[in-house]
Amino acid sequence: MSVRLRASSMARVVAVCGMPGSGKGEFAQVLSEHNIPVLSMGDMVRAEVRRLKLDESPGIFGEIAAQLRAEHGEDVLAVRLADAVDSHLESHPIVLIEGMRGTAERIVFDERWRENFYSLAVVASADVRFTRIQNRGRSEDGDRQAFEIRDTRERGWGLEQIIDESDFVINNNVDLDTFRQSCSAWLEAFSNQD
Repeated sequence: MSVRLRASSMARVVAVCGMPGSGKGEFAQVLSEHNIPVLSMGDMVRAEVRRLKLDESPGIFGEIAAQLRAEHGEDVLAVRLADAVDSHLESHPIVLIEGMRGTAERIVFDERWRENFYSLAVVASADVRFTRIQNRGRSEDGDRQAFEIRDTRERGWGLEQIIDESDFVINNNVDLDTFRQSCSAWLEAFSNQD
């Protein structure tokens, strides 16, 4: 499926959110394949872990994310990312932020881009998400206990609230091809709305 992006009077920002393993990265990959710039909040945490030369164990990424929020405010990643988003908006009709995880981040984005900011939630059941996490092999992923700890931590940042209040929702309790088709169909509709 080919998606033709139409230039609008003001470029738009979309932040994708979802519980760990829901499919945010796959959604971002589909948009990237349509030449949409993707800025990942998780990549910022992974870069901080590497900068600090820490062992990439399952719990360290969450610890560093929590530490950044404790030291610099719950909105630290959103504030740090916003200027980079603005630079992409100069030459692209849509920019995607992958991995919005809390209400404080959403407030930063809402205030920065107002009516040109949208949120999209990718949702999937806990069992489906855990199976995917076990199969993807990232260093931050661990066993079922680590998965549940991570879910609890991210809920504490307001993730469930921003999922519930998202402008768009894509169900990912489906196979990969069906999900990718849903992502492309969403992008086509979003690109053509006034």
